[in-house]
Amino acid sequence: MKTYKHVSYLWDEAKAAELAGDEVALFIYRSNLLGADLRLTNYGGGNTSVKIIDKDPLTGNNVDVMWIKGSGGDIGTLTKSGCAALYMERLLALENVYEGIEKEDKMVELFNHCIFDLASKAPSIDTPLHGFLPFQHIDHLHPDAAIAIAAAKDGAKITEELFNGEIGWVGWQRPGFDLGLQLRSCLNEAAAKGIKLKGIMLGSHGLFTWGDTAYDSYINTLDVIEKCAEYLESNYKNVFGGQKIDSLSVEDRTQKAASIAPTLRGYCSSERKMIGHFTDDARVLEFINSNDLAKLAPLGTSCPDHFLRTKIAPLVLDPAQVGDSAYLDSVFAEYREGYKAYYEACKKSNSPAMRDPNPVVILYPGVGMFTFAKDKTMARLASEYYINAINVMKGAEAISEYTSLPHQEAFDIEYWLLEEAKLQRMPKPKALSGRIAMVTGSAGGIGKAIAKKFAEEGACVILNDINEERLAGAKEEFIKKFGKDSVATTLLNVTDNASIASAMDAASLAFGGVDIIVNNAGISTSKPIESHTLEDWDKLYDILVKGQFFVTQAAVAVMRKQGIGGDVVNIVSKNALVSGPNNAGYGSAKAAQLHLSRLNAAELGGDKIRVNTVNPDAVIADSNIWAGGWAEGRAKAYGITVEELPAYYAKRTLLNEAILPDDIANACFAFVGGLLGKSTGNVLNVDGGVAMAFVR
Repeated sequence: MKTYKHVSYLWDEAKAAELAGDEVALFIYRSNLLGADLRLTNYGGGNTSVKIIDKDPLTGNNVDVMWIKGSGGDIGTLTKSGCAALYMERLLALENVYEGIEKEDKMVELFNHCIFDLASKAPSIDTPLHGFLPFQHIDHLHPDAAIAIAAAKDGAKITEELFNGEIGWVGWQRPGFDLGLQLRSCLNEAAAKGIKLKGIMLGSHGLFTWGDTAYDSYINTLDVIEKCAEYLESNYKNVFGGQKIDSLSVEDRTQKAASIAPTLRGYCSSERKMIGHFTDDARVLEFINSNDLAKLAPLGTSCPDHFLRTKIAPLVLDPAQVGDSAYLDSVFAEYREGYKAYYEACKKSNSPAMRDPNPVVILYPGVGMFTFAKDKTMARLASEYYINAINVMKGAEAISEYTSLPHQEAFDIEYWLLEEAKLQRMPKPKALSGRIAMVTGSAGGIGKAIAKKFAEEGACVILNDINEERLAGAKEEFIKKFGKDSVATTLLNVTDNASIASAMDAASLAFGGVDIIVNNAGISTSKPIESHTLEDWDKLYDILVKGQFFVTQAAVAVMRKQGIGGDVVNIVSKNALVSGPNNAGYGSAKAAQLHLSRLNAAELGGDKIRVNTVNPDAVIADSNIWAGGWAEGRAKAYGITVEELPAYYAKRTLLNEAILPDDIANACFAFVGGLLGKSTGNVLNVDGGVAMAFVR
């Protein structure tokens, strides 16, 4: 076992022994190990391959086949189903029909004529880069340490001297067929000089390394990256020109970030609703607090994978003016105009229409970095990619001078017709994509069903509860079902303003703000008038009425910062309209909730915030409403047993139906899913049909 300082050695001899004899399995194993270390490549970045001899299913003859990561895949999570397998003879024969660099994109369609395994994913643009190199196992990665050298002004010279000529150099060019031919030429030119290369550096882009076996390739890759990192480390002195300002304390950074995030999200959502991500990673703070921030930030990134996810350049805020709305108006308008000018200057006759001109990366010196994208995963990845770009700038500046992609080259990547085609193939957004929902009391019962429905429809959800153990269980369930980027959690006591404020901050830090509030948290008490206590009364009104009001109040403050409207849905009850015995406290509190909903709807329409009500009745399954003696109280009021309640409630409805938490969830979705965007102040009964509860 080898030891490294700057990369992780993860090879397990026992695991590899289990895969011995299966070169494709070993290639996938190697790929997963490389992709597990973000210092080597980003999620979705880089590519790996293996060349094997396999039996042609049509002729039975042995043929050369290349397995390579398919388009859009990720080497860290790669499986065989995510690969493309191609006949090598056919792939290499494409050189006979290659018409030159101006016809690059035509070659991609021809890759499909080389498919060996019919279950293959679409071959990626990197396919010829691997095909024209004659090695069995090949790794193409985007390591920060290597790109720092590749993006340095003197990168070619540094590479030559650092590796004594054993790492070749190919200058920047967009990936494609011609770049594959250049890699082959680089290898052949070195061989003509008697030099046996162990890798090739791609200017501003990344690194190619290889080996005769999966392990050889793995070790060669780690060795080359380790040497690059050691070289950079030995040259770190006055990083980024030294520190210009100090970071705020952790508490102050968190407070500032939570406060400004909804405002920034509103600006970035002028074209479509965006989801945010915030980080105050030490590497980010080192960069944004430095003297060289103003020089380096406008240059943008170099590696195409970084650029595609972070845009042409970040927006840098002036900390002294962040609280001034006129300043924010102007700085965002200036960024959009700058992006439009970039598009107009670089566009071609067949370029796709200009995309969203808002920034993806926003740097707030002293505080941290915000990133905004169509979903949380993309926002988080943009953050990770920009941290990689920071690492690259840091390394390049330490050894030489950082260089970024020229604007035209960057544009040709961003508006590449192949990239546009890939975007067009993406599935349509779900109804709640780009929306952030907080459902109070969502660790169980009706609240969890609502949150689950929203997550299924694409929303990011903030699960919350007063019960920490129950909340932890719900979080685990949601992450397993929807992934870590779809859910955040916070403890929430709706009777405590400090707890409510903390929950809103958690939503802002996790996703950038909040769009949908469902006031669902509640309790129930069923007692005759003589048995009601002051404690009973206060608890009902504190949770149901005050809780609904103060959660709405806090959420509206966030929604107003965003300026993109929102939804408030209040879970009330049939009891708000129907009189019954032993129900004075609960029924009157529900009536207060119902009228409060109307009052809020009347007040908030000008902010494009809709307020609507769902009135359930007798939701028995998985509902906390039956705890605390409520079931016993209602059974007594109706002269039946607790066991008879479900049937009793169903039989008294017009539809003779039992009501389930999913029924309430569907009603909430009806209000927020987009089809009722012009409806506010409404009541939707979900009670199976109780005539006494009809609103009109």
